[in-house]
Amino acid sequence: MSVASPAHSTALPAATFPLSGLLALSTAAFTAVMTELLPAGLLPRMASDLGVSEGRVGFLVTGYALASFLAAVPLTTALRGLPRRQVLIGTLVGFACGNAVTAVSSAYALTFVARLAAGGMGGTLWAMLVGYAARMVPAERRGRAIAIVLAGITLALSLGVPAGTALAEALGWRAAFTALTVLAVLLVGWVRWRVPGFPGEAAGTRAPLHRVAALPGIATILSVTLLLLLGHQVMYTYVAPFANHVGFGHTGLVLLVFGIATVVGIWITGVLVDAHLRRTLLTALALIACALLTLGLYAAAPAVLLVSVAMWGAAFGGAPTLIQTALVDASGPADADVATSLQTTVYNAGIAAGSLTGGLVLESSGAGALPWTSLPLIAAALTVVAVGRRRAFPARRAAEESSRQRPGSGSTG
Repeated sequence: MSVASPAHSTALPAATFPLSGLLALSTAAFTAVMTELLPAGLLPRMASDLGVSEGRVGFLVTGYALASFLAAVPLTTALRGLPRRQVLIGTLVGFACGNAVTAVSSAYALTFVARLAAGGMGGTLWAMLVGYAARMVPAERRGRAIAIVLAGITLALSLGVPAGTALAEALGWRAAFTALTVLAVLLVGWVRWRVPGFPGEAAGTRAPLHRVAALPGIATILSVTLLLLLGHQVMYTYVAPFANHVGFGHTGLVLLVFGIATVVGIWITGVLVDAHLRRTLLTALALIACALLTLGLYAAAPAVLLVSVAMWGAAFGGAPTLIQTALVDASGPADADVATSLQTTVYNAGIAAGSLTGGLVLESSGAGALPWTSLPLIAAALTVVAVGRRRAFPARRAAEESSRQRPGSGSTG
């Protein structure tokens, strides 16, 4: 007999699209990215004030990322039984505290501990944001909801970090972290006002981590995540030496073109993801591969370089939304937090391994070898998606939420 579980709360009615609540989640993503990356733009100021080298200030970013990597799975697993909005608010309070301590601390050790704590909050937040968005809307609008939430990442990278750096130049680096603290506190109120509450999972209904990982399609989607991030990061981390290698010294312009293109890409993805997820992902990966091939062959021409970077940015901008939507489809919204915690771990592993691989290639073979190192990895991701038709990336997505629930659970709708 099928027993309804509170973990499988229904989404809002089809006629209601909770834009305000989704924008709150998007702002949470924005806050997390800003908290993680802002020190990278403030190295000289923070180093001077804290009495350490710029390299040690850089470790504040490394420590955050490491804590996020280590915390995602265990904290998500430990907190599955708690009400979802309570956990979300707890992470935002954690961000506020971590940034507040960073803003007032004059001791590097205390600042580093605050960054580790904030990183743990980040790992927990990333594991739940996509699943939360999926539960707020009907299945046929899930992709668009996820695109809105993940747009916060793009806005933080393209606008937020430069704005935070400008604020630090005008008022000091502590003012930038104070602003992030205020944003997190205000966001708590926004979440309480506009984001619906969902119950945690009862102990008897929680699928173990290994069972979620073994769900059909999950391993395939995680492998695509790893290959995509490896291939992307090999090239993106070292785009400055590559631009110099081909005789184009304006790295800032290259990054600006890439950032603007990612905004365009995520908008296009939001329009297409629900109706054409598989085709859009295949197209995005094929465009990245074409861009890398062109960069490898013809990047010495400035116009070709910038057009290729724009193509790469637009295609990559929407890829995380497409992959995470596929992940939620495969796991079901009730298990999305656990599945996304696995993806968060794989995502960070891909970033670290890609940066390391690119660095080794740069040192051994030079910047010209970077596109040719990235290209096979992206081609492999494209191949995996092309053959993963049945479970991971089906040609037709399920239209009803109930079709994605775990066996033995009933609909609460």
